[in-house]
This record gives sequence, structure tokens and C-alpha cells, in this order.
Amino acid sequence: MDAIKEQYLGTKKLKKRVVKPSEKFRFSFDWENTEDTSRDMNPIYQNPHEAQLLFGRGFRAGMDRREQKKLAAKNEKDLRAEIRATKGLEEKPEEAKAQKLKEEAANAYDAFDMRVDRHWSEKKLEDMTERDWRIFREDFNISYKGSRIPRPMRNWEEGGLSTELLKAVNKAGYKNPSPIQMAAIPLGLQQRDVIGIAETGSGKTAAFVLPMLTYISRLPPMTEENEAEGPYAVVMAPTRELAQQIEEETVKFAHYLDIHVVSIVGGQSIEEQGFKLRQGCEIVIATPGRLLDCLERRYAVLNQCNYVVLDEADRMIDMGFEPQVVGVLDAMPSSNLKPENEDAELDEKKIYRTTYMFSATMPPAVERLARKYLRNPVVVTIGTAGKTTDLITQNVLMVKDSEKLDRLQRMLNDLADKTAIVFVNTKKAADGLARQLDKLGYRVTTLHGGKTQEQREISLEGFRSKRYNCLVATDVAGRGIDIPDVAHVINFDMPNNIEMYTHRIGRTGRAGKTGVATTFLTLGDTEVFYDLKQMLVQSNSPVPPELSRHEASKFKPGTIPDRPLRRNETLYAH
Repeated sequence: MDAIKEQYLGTKKLKKRVVKPSEKFRFSFDWENTEDTSRDMNPIYQNPHEAQLLFGRGFRAGMDRREQKKLAAKNEKDLRAEIRATKGLEEKPEEAKAQKLKEEAANAYDAFDMRVDRHWSEKKLEDMTERDWRIFREDFNISYKGSRIPRPMRNWEEGGLSTELLKAVNKAGYKNPSPIQMAAIPLGLQQRDVIGIAETGSGKTAAFVLPMLTYISRLPPMTEENEAEGPYAVVMAPTRELAQQIEEETVKFAHYLDIHVVSIVGGQSIEEQGFKLRQGCEIVIATPGRLLDCLERRYAVLNQCNYVVLDEADRMIDMGFEPQVVGVLDAMPSSNLKPENEDAELDEKKIYRTTYMFSATMPPAVERLARKYLRNPVVVTIGTAGKTTDLITQNVLMVKDSEKLDRLQRMLNDLADKTAIVFVNTKKAADGLARQLDKLGYRVTTLHGGKTQEQREISLEGFRSKRYNCLVATDVAGRGIDIPDVAHVINFDMPNNIEMYTHRIGRTGRAGKTGVATTFLTLGDTEVFYDLKQMLVQSNSPVPPELSRHEASKFKPGTIPDRPLRRNETLYAH
């Protein structure tokens, strides 16, 4: 009674333990033996029964299917043996044979049943599923826009190229096709119009040359009767060097075919080039201006030209060649353009024009050309349009103009037996910098639009053969020119647009090799700060703190920031 009174009547105040707020909702993770309910005295639960897979039906998740299949075959064999033993029966020969076949099937059980376990690279072409093709495109960052798109080719043997072309590809040392070649060659073999957008140095030349040679090899050979009607195909490129480089590649791939290639570029005698054209050729590779001159002077006609390639189309437009490109395209037969309605039936006896357009970026002027001259094109994009390859390490240094030469010397001293291209913005700056470096004892040569064609060829050849290890160049060398093993690209002057920056640094990190690009940035380059910062962030390259903090890098040039301008702050515009 006293105890009850104490508790309920409060005659004696009980000492109450104060619970801290932190303890109020605390869960105790301590385990007591009395709480263990896993053991049970009932013998039924002391020996849990393992699920047996009878006759191969069903699988347990999370376990190796091969082992489960073998276990199922063994369980079935043991069960049959037990049944026979209890009934006193003997095993029949046909049952033994069937059981043996099941065991062999279990042992030979491969990943085919497991479907998701085998990668597309381990499968034959006929075993590829829609899911495999999707993974294949994701692996190589290939994306398409268009209808009735053929499968990309996984290797050269599956591409549908002729034996002669495969021999030439092998001789040229091309082991595996690049992503743009995988995607664009099957389209070219079907004579579809193609817009190819790929990072620079990705092997675009072979992607249009191989389908073009396949197309020409099916046409009648050039004879005295038809050579006066002009070539079968035309390739246009923005610069002389790129045109001559495409010519070299085309001659290399046409090694086993009786196909003649003529290059038509400025800086050489137009009469001589006209004579070559009159002798007959299947392919003309040209710069737009010189080709239009040849057409206007009647040195060339394009009456039977049904295959046209515009390489570096955006650069041609940038350089002001749009009227010349349009002039050349209008000189071709216009009656053979494919119908605009993609469902319309094509006349099998008629040869339709095929147009390939390759570019690293897709500005509005190029889209305008595409809408006018291409019919239901398939747009093939490799990676991101206008993006540099991940093989290039990008370094951006904030410097003063007076510090540039000293920094450049240090970089050239580290070259050893490697080569570097140093880009400047003007011809005068190129000659001046080359003279300074020559006085300092560097093996240097120059390349810019003020030089004659012969001088440009000598400079390029000397640089390719490593007689010179430093090439000082303007943007003439920034597009399409392929010089093997350029280890370092140095932007002595930052270009005034990000597209040119992309193409300049694309002279290194080509054909699967790594490269370094270093850019000297000054406070006079503010109009490209925003775009440069975005590109560095996208490619996971370090952004110098001076660039990151600068106001010009925080909003796009010509746009109004979403806050009032501070005192002494300027709104940068193009």
C-alpha cells in the first residue's frame, strides 16, 4: 500500500530521468540474444529446403545461370536414379542417351541464352539486335537525323566496298574505320545525300572518297567520246592545301582502279590545268574560285557530273566563296536532282545527283545551301557539332603581349624531336615572328596567303619531313590540313571567333593520337572570353581564374546581362 501511495498519490516525489531531445527518437542497434528468433525448436524449420530446379524450368535471380543449368541437370539425373532404385527398374538406353545430351547442353550453355551478357563486338552481323545497334551508336557517339537510314558498318569487311578498294584501304594502313566513316560510307554507297558533322581530324576525307570511287567504278570508262562532257565527280575545298591533300588521299585509294584525278587550284597556270581537264579525268578536286574560272573560260564543263562533295563547307562560306560554290552547282545538270518527296519512286535507268556536305559546324549559310541543293539528306553527327576531340589537352594562359615571345621560346625548347604549329592572326605577324624565331636559332618556316603556291608547298613539305619543327601560320593552315604527329598547337594570337579556335587546335590530336593546344590570351581578346570559357568547361579543361572572373566571360557578347552594369563596365559586342 505504501508503494502504491508513493507511486500514485505522490507522497514521495519520484526522481524522474530527463530524456534528452537527441535521445528521444534514437534507435537502439544493440542486439540481445533473447531477441534472436532465427533458431526454432521445431525440426521442420531447422533444415530449410533448398529450391531445386527441375527439368531446366526457371532460374534464381542473382546467380550464375550456367551453374544453375548444370545443377538442374544433375538434380534430374539423381531423381531419376532414385525413382528407378525404389521401383527396381533399369535405365533404358534411349533415356541414358537423352540424359547425356542434356548434360552436354548444360556444359555447352553459353551466353546466347543470357542475351544481355554478350557485347555487340562478339556477335556476328546477323545476330545483331536493335538494342546492339543502339549500343554501337552510343559507343561511337553517332547520331542520325533522317529516314530510311542503313546500318553503320562495324569494320571494313562489312562495309560492302569492292575488293580493289579494300586492298587500297589495307595498303594505306587503315585498320579500323573511324566513327564518321562507319556512319557515312553505307549512306554514300546507297547514293543518299549526306550532311556530315564531325570533329576535325576524324577521317572525313575517306568517308566521302570511298563511296565516290565505288560510284565511279560502276560507270562507263572515260573514252574520247565522253571525256569532253567533263568529269563524273567534283570535290570542292576552301584552300589549295586541303584540295591537294584530298587529291593525295583519292589517288591513294584509287591505286587499284583506273581512275584519273585532277587538282584545280589557284597559284598555278590555268592554261595548264585546262589542258589536263581536256585530256579527260573522272574526278576534279578544286577550290571554288578557280573551278568557276575554268567553267567560265570553257576549259571545263560539268555535263555528266552527278556526284559533288563540299568539304569544309562552313569555311568556304566564311571565306566568301558562297557565290562561287552556287555558280559551280548551278553549272551541273539540274534535271537529275532527286525528287523532294522522299516517298516518290526513283527511275532506275536515271542517274541522280548525289551531294555530300562535310563540315565541323553548321552555320545558317550552310543550311541555306543544303536546303537548296540536297534532297532528303541524312544528317550524321559524330559527337557534338563544333566540339574539339577529347584527345587534345587544352591549356589557356592569361599573358601580356610583352610576355608572349618568352613563353613561346620555353615551349619550343621542350619540343625535342616533335613539331609545333604557331598560329597568328595576320600575314605580317607571321613573317615578323618567324624572323625573330629564326634569329634565335629555331628551325622555323611560314605558311600564309601572301606566299606563292610553290613557296607554300615547299614550307609544308619541309614541315612534314621535319626539316623544320616549327610552322608559323595564319588561318590558311587552320582547316583540314593533315600534318601527321603535330604534338603542339600554340595560339600565339587568339582568333576572333571560337569556330576558328576549334579548327586551329584540331591540327593536333588527329587519327586517334593525343596532342596539346596552348593559347595565349590577353585582355584584348574579350569578345571570345564567353565562348572560350564555355568550351573549356564542356571539355573538362582548366579555366584560368583571370578568365573565369572576368565580366566578359559571364554573358554572351551582344546580350544584355540580367543585372545593371557596374560603374566602368562595358557591354561587349561583336
